Amino acid sequence: MPALPCLCANLRRAARALTQLYEQELRPLGLHSTQMTILQALSRTGEISQGRLGQILTMDSTSLTRTLAIMSREGWITERRGEDRRERRLRLSDAGEKQLKRALPAWEKLQARLRHQLGGQNWNNLMQLSRQLASFTTTEGEL
Repeated sequence: MPALPCLCANLRRAARALTQLYEQELRPLGLHSTQMTILQALSRTGEISQGRLGQILTMDSTSLTRTLAIMSREGWITERRGEDRRERRLRLSDAGEKQLKRALPAWEKLQARLRHQLGGQNWNNLMQLSRQLASFTTTEGEL
């Protein structure tokens, strides 16, 4: 694979490749990788506003709204209006918890495979660096 001189290009290429792997593993369960990420985020945060969820995931509002609508139709999330009627408060439903538990073995299997292929130290470094990069870019706006 040719080296690209741009950090953004390399990370986007890697993200597309990883997304394809996760999509392949989750497809038999009727899930997309973005939906799995939202299920995991809601499982960790409990009830949260849609705006805050978008910030945590660094997702644009249009993509998040579209994905949440599908998940709501599936019964995986529940929502209620916040004190400000424009605010949407989201949480996992019982069906969402079941879907997450159903998907975890496939997700964990792929995680273990990737960790093995990369090696434990590289895996840990990559996880730390990706969190650090996301934190820099979302809290500071630029590096």
